[in-house]
Amino acid sequence: MLQRLAAAYFGGALGAIANSLAVWLLAEAQLLSAAGISVHPELTWAWLGKRMLWGSLWGLGFPLVNTLQKTPWKAGLLLSLAPSAAQLFYFYPQSGSGMAGLEAGSLTPLLVLVANGLWGWVLSLCASRSK
Repeated sequence: MLQRLAAAYFGGALGAIANSLAVWLLAEAQLLSAAGISVHPELTWAWLGKRMLWGSLWGLGFPLVNTLQKTPWKAGLLLSLAPSAAQLFYFYPQSGSGMAGLEAGSLTPLLVLVANGLWGWVLSLCASRSK
């Protein structure tokens, strides 16, 4: 059990790196601006470290979700809905970006779902390999 939790914690951190780099690259390539999304993260250790910590903590839920949904990648995508909901309905409103981040652009919720879907997929690749 401890090995599964460690793999999920690591997978969550690795997924957070993938998620963060994807969002940062999309912003750097001006693709987010072109889509009307005003999200422009700066790639710093502080920003990445905070996201890795949150990704790791959310990742600890993978063993539980994986028992409910036996297909690991589906479990990862299902679990990714939890941090997506937190981002859209708690963190964005708290930061002044409005409910679901709509003040940052009408496609912001889609960005959050896709980026967190990537997190869940990477998490599932890492965590499903542990026995």
